[in-house]
Amino acid sequence: MGEVRVAQAPNGSAPPGPATPPLPAVPPRAQVPAPAHAQVHAQARAAQAPPPGPVPPRRTAFAEGVERLRAAAVTEPGRLRAIGALLALLVVAFGAVTAWQTSDRAAAADDVLHRSQPLSSEAAAIYRSLAEANTAASTGFLAGGQETKDSRERYERGIRTAAEGLVTAAANSEPGSAAAATVAELNRLLPEYKGLIERARVYNRQGFPVGGAYLRYANDTMQKDMLPKAEALYTSENRRLGGDYGAAKSYPWAAIALGVLALAALAWAQYRIYRRTNRVLNQGLVAATAATVVVLLWLVVGHSVARSHLSASYDHGVRSLNVLNEARLASLKARGNENLTLVARGAESRTVGGEPQDAYDLEYRAEMKTLGEELAEARRLADDAAGERPVTAAAGDMAKWQERHKAARQEDENGDYQQALEMVIGDENATAEYFDGVDTRLAAALAHEEKEFERAAGDGRGAMTGLPAGAGTLAALGAAGAVLGIARRLSEYR
Repeated sequence: MGEVRVAQAPNGSAPPGPATPPLPAVPPRAQVPAPAHAQVHAQARAAQAPPPGPVPPRRTAFAEGVERLRAAAVTEPGRLRAIGALLALLVVAFGAVTAWQTSDRAAAADDVLHRSQPLSSEAAAIYRSLAEANTAASTGFLAGGQETKDSRERYERGIRTAAEGLVTAAANSEPGSAAAATVAELNRLLPEYKGLIERARVYNRQGFPVGGAYLRYANDTMQKDMLPKAEALYTSENRRLGGDYGAAKSYPWAAIALGVLALAALAWAQYRIYRRTNRVLNQGLVAATAATVVVLLWLVVGHSVARSHLSASYDHGVRSLNVLNEARLASLKARGNENLTLVARGAESRTVGGEPQDAYDLEYRAEMKTLGEELAEARRLADDAAGERPVTAAAGDMAKWQERHKAARQEDENGDYQQALEMVIGDENATAEYFDGVDTRLAAALAHEEKEFERAAGDGRGAMTGLPAGAGTLAALGAAGAVLGIARRLSEYR
């Protein structure tokens, strides 16, 4: 019989048989179309959404700091910090403006004392020296070949003083200014004048009448060209002096206003702290207030004292000096015209009231009238006996001078020229003696008023000494006190 064999599979393999079929893959689901109304809503939302904008820029550190400060300002510590900063700023600003304004006024007062007034006196000396030289030249001419040593020395001294003064004026004049042009013109005219005087002397010694013509021409150059320019220079320097006085005496309104504002702010800050804490005093703020009060009082009182002394130096110094200078110039001009009356011998005349009169004698009378008016004003301005005494004596000499001049004119008109000459330039009881008395006494009065000016102006300048530096120092201490006072209050919040 046949043998049935079972076929064996290889080791590890399943027996042969029908294979298990694999599971079929899940077929992809078809996209289910959305309903029509859902698509419409989606499109509407997409249309209503704003378009995407640019990315906002990153905030700067400054903006973030401002934001933090704004946020801190709404808190009490933040407010206190702002108040402290404001108080410190006000006190420092007050001190800085005070130092600035008082420095300017102190500098102007110093210019009054050491620059503008001395330059004004120098200009007056130029004016006076030119007139003195002209007067001495006419006096020497009258003496003829016997010109005295005194008249010659007076002439040389006047010319030398004028030349030295012009050098000083040129050094202190701004280039291109009117004063510089005036000084240059005087420097040009001075040698011409000296040349005319020397020619007049030479011809006079030789007995030539042309010498008198040269002297009159030199006098015209002096009276019409040189003295008006010297007067313009004197006026210009006086104007500069007035400007310095105005700058020194003007009130420091900005500093005063800041001081009052700083005090008001400090009072308000202390009142605010009192209302919130019921504490009467804050030591730091009290110290700041005290420093501010001291600076403000120092400013007001110091400037008021300085202004008072400067006003006194002007009223009883500068004004008196101006009047006395005008009086001395009038006396010099009158003396020169008196001499020229005898030199010209009627060569120069004017018609007054239908009658011819000597031109130089008319000028003499006009200058003597000015001299009398200026002496009366100088006596009124004198504030003590030492200043009034020489002015009164000068007025007495002027009266005697006029009497002797009148007598000399009568002798000259009567034909006694030699007697008239003796009464004008003689050794005893001549008009020259009384002119010298007027000139000497006016010089003494000028020296006295110069000292009065220096004393009063020096006191005015001294009243502001230390104020700029003191104001700055006290203001710094006041600001520190305000900051420390607020910091003490802030420490209570920590």
